[in-house]
Amino acid sequence: MSSAASPTTITEHEAQAVDRANATGRRPVMFIHGLWLLPSSWDRWAALFEEAGYVALTPGWPDDPETVAEANAHPEVMAKKTVGQVADHFAQVAYGLEQKPVVIGHSFGGLLAQILAGRGLAAATVAIDPAPFRGVLPLPFSALKSAFPVLGNPANRDRAVPLTYDQFRYAFANAVDDAEAEALYKQFAVPAPGAPLFQAATSNFNPWTEAQVDLANPGRGPLLVMSGEHDHTVPHAVAHAAYELQRKNPGVTEFVEMKGRGHALTIDHGWREVAETAMAFAARFVKARETAEA
Repeated sequence: MSSAASPTTITEHEAQAVDRANATGRRPVMFIHGLWLLPSSWDRWAALFEEAGYVALTPGWPDDPETVAEANAHPEVMAKKTVGQVADHFAQVAYGLEQKPVVIGHSFGGLLAQILAGRGLAAATVAIDPAPFRGVLPLPFSALKSAFPVLGNPANRDRAVPLTYDQFRYAFANAVDDAEAEALYKQFAVPAPGAPLFQAATSNFNPWTEAQVDLANPGRGPLLVMSGEHDHTVPHAVAHAAYELQRKNPGVTEFVEMKGRGHALTIDHGWREVAETAMAFAARFVKARETAEA
């Protein structure tokens, strides 16, 4: 793919990952994390896709710390990141790739994946429990409760906000037992910028919002929306509304509900089933190993 943006926010590590992807001749797969997680939350997915012949990239949001401990010690570096800024960052990574990547995102990463697909940057896209964008109207109580730790204080728009264990238990880990919920919280949870949640919450009142997706681009490519049956943060109604909007696109658009799963479905004990479902979808449209675009 030819570059259309200056890679001003790409880190040295991300640039090396792009160079590695281009050198392999394999189909890239780019993973995009959401709020309260880091790129390391995709490590097992990346290994699985690499074993299947893809080359995996796990870029961070701009200024993401390397580790959970570092993120919790210095939350201020994660503040003030907007949907548009983060989308442009991931677009810069995609522009550096010689082959269009499969793009897989979770939560706000699922929204960002759809934004990239709407820009024609994805060979295939999987949006897992995607955050809402302009036009998605359902607003279930559980989604409001999950977002309240941020939205409950307008000053949080310019902050990075951590979740308490109880908040994480409700928003992410409601579909696993207490022991696993505690382990997930310790291993993965980090503060998250408040701005994207405010942008998503007001997107239907702001025609210029950054939290919107080009649904009409015929170059969007195939898209799978995945939903966890018991997700509190992005309930079925929200994910399915995104699917219904995306169905207007001429590309293949599909929806899968993962039974018995919550918002932590990409990181909990059942992650492999979710990953294999995403991989099976991508495999219908792209080859893991090829040297050039067809």
